Amino acid sequence: MAKTNPGNYFEDFSIGQVIRHATPRTVTQGDVALYTALYGSRFAVQSSDAFAWSLGYEKAPIDDLLTFHIVFGKTVPDISLNAVANLGYAGGRFLAPVYPGDTLSAVSEVIGKKENSNGKTGVVYVRSTGYKSDGTEVLDYVRWVMVNKADPDSPACEPVVPDLPAEIAPDALGNAVPLLDIAHWDNALAGSIFRYGDYQVGEKIDHVDGMTLEEAEHQMATRLYQNTAKVHFDQYAANQGRHGRRLIYGGHIISLARALSFNGLGNAFHIAGINGGRHVAPAFAGDTIYAWSEVLEKSEIEGRQDVGAIRLRLIATKDKPCQDFPHKADAKTYEDGVILDFDFWALIPK
Repeated sequence: MAKTNPGNYFEDFSIGQVIRHATPRTVTQGDVALYTALYGSRFAVQSSDAFAWSLGYEKAPIDDLLTFHIVFGKTVPDISLNAVANLGYAGGRFLAPVYPGDTLSAVSEVIGKKENSNGKTGVVYVRSTGYKSDGTEVLDYVRWVMVNKADPDSPACEPVVPDLPAEIAPDALGNAVPLLDIAHWDNALAGSIFRYGDYQVGEKIDHVDGMTLEEAEHQMATRLYQNTAKVHFDQYAANQGRHGRRLIYGGHIISLARALSFNGLGNAFHIAGINGGRHVAPAFAGDTIYAWSEVLEKSEIEGRQDVGAIRLRLIATKDKPCQDFPHKADAKTYEDGVILDFDFWALIPK
């Protein structure tokens, strides 16, 4: 009997299947420091215990995307070890702050699957949930991933495509943030004078700076999350593939774009919900990443006078600065250079 894990192929998934993922992960200050070293994120709430404590947190929470990546990484050996690509996200909710010392684990449910027309791959939809060791739910989200079939000649399954929400309701966004003492929000320390009232729907913000992807950094980041997907690490296997190169983990691009967005959105301190996201094109070491954001919507949150929610569309490009704000040319087509289209709610002080 084989004792190694070959990962699941498309045929191995069934609707309603629940998978409890291995290796709970205790978050440490070392994880936080390495995450900062990799991306340079500068949001004050996640950077300073003193700043966070003055607002009402017990100390600085970890970056929301570090929580996301750790939970995501737990799922990879069971969901996407044999993936061609991770395709998109929807219905994501950040439900409680995570601090160094907390231990995270993950469970996933298969909610949809559909074979592709080539007969060699299929798309699997899963809802993944992250928990602290005391049972507190910290994150849940849906993602869909293209997975290889073990046997291209196996019969096609009956397609099941889940009905996914177009957006998270704004009133569901405040749970992960305590009521803040906004009198202690220091714009100078936070790095921005712009708050909720200063942003307008339709406004576009070029985040100006660029960051070049390094081979060692993207692999170190992916290892940090214990993400074992072959497409990110195995150059020998990549030589046989379409691109001939290791793909950058899509979450790495999200974190880079989010870090770049500080320049223009420095007070948008918390990712509260993921409405949708698409990895439009692959990225590779040597590409330089730029980002811009568009304010899609603003919303008051019932019972909250301290913060409001702004819905942002974060676009990342490679080797194409964003002065011209590249975007979808039509309902299905993106301009060359666009690699990420990420729709999320952020909380920002009033």
